[in-house]
Amino acid sequence: MKQIIISLRMLGIMSLLLGLVYPLLITGIARAAFPDGADGSLVGVDDTLRGSRLIGQQMEGARWFHSRPSATDYNMLPSGASNLALTSRELHEVVEARRMKFIIDNGLEADAVVPAEMVFASASGLDPHISPAAARMQVGRIARARGFSRMQRQRLSDLVESMTERPQFEILGCARVNVFMLNLALDKLQ
Repeated sequence: MKQIIISLRMLGIMSLLLGLVYPLLITGIARAAFPDGADGSLVGVDDTLRGSRLIGQQMEGARWFHSRPSATDYNMLPSGASNLALTSRELHEVVEARRMKFIIDNGLEADAVVPAEMVFASASGLDPHISPAAARMQVGRIARARGFSRMQRQRLSDLVESMTERPQFEILGCARVNVFMLNLALDKLQ
């Protein structure tokens, strides 16, 4: 009986320590050291939560920059890839359909080289970034849909360049554009 009482006390102490004190301590440290990132890098506009800069969102319509495709329709709970093999006929059909849709939507030549991220979903299905080239290919469509003048179109191109994130330490990763943040900046440009 004595061993059971000791075990129950240790269970209570460890539960309190590791289940309450430790998480609160780590959360406090994270919020002090990384105030923006500790709560999920949330972005608000006019006191309204619009999303997280870390999570891709589907933007439809000609007036917006489009994100890369998502195998989970941007649903965070079952995030993941399609798991189709490179030899899969279904994958080839999906990729070709996405390529043709991108070409048609953006008024490109039929033989245009479409960046891979615009036809392949990311591994998580939630990646918010595309390449600067993919963003530039969408400028004409957006300018037409919004009725931009030549000067506004140039400002839109400049916006893409200013929102381009460089590789970390200039060597890790690739240049990329966060589509969610770019579309928020696009609203302000209008």
